Amino acid sequence: MTGRPLLLLDVDGPLNPYAAPAARRPEGYLTHRLLPEGWVARNAPLPREEVDPLRVWLNPSHGEELLALPYDLVWATTWMEEANTFIGPRIGLPELPYIRWSDLFGEDPDGLHWKTRDVVAWADGRPFVWVDDELGPQDIAWIEANHPGPGLALWVDPRIGLRELHFAALREWAEDE
Repeated sequence: MTGRPLLLLDVDGPLNPYAAPAARRPEGYLTHRLLPEGWVARNAPLPREEVDPLRVWLNPSHGEELLALPYDLVWATTWMEEANTFIGPRIGLPELPYIRWSDLFGEDPDGLHWKTRDVVAWADGRPFVWVDDELGPQDIAWIEANHPGPGLALWVDPRIGLRELHFAALREWAEDE
């Protein structure tokens, strides 16, 4: 890894606007029916052959746009290593490192998002932007108080996903660092 800031990417919400109206795929997105092991496990005890594939909307231009940013990209998603199998290739991203969560969907004693402490630990003092749709004010405050380097939590509306305004904010933040 280089001295560039990290861009920690969630999939569902930012890259897959799952909360968009079901009958209206967002413009520029393609529909994929995927069956990652994480999805199969969440549907247990159904046998694999009875699990309905997960509908995922992905914008194929996002890979190129993300790679053009001055960041080191990292998956910060429940998809973990499966993001490299199911998401990255469909949007043109190479294999990326990923954060392995210490307590997937666990409850934090301070009411933080379950990813927040792991995100800060994984960044290990490096500047980062964390792009997610489940961030709250307490996460932002905790990052500011507990991360020794610059850190930004960038909320993305899961009904619309990443848009040009987010890419502009990412470029501007990197220029300021």
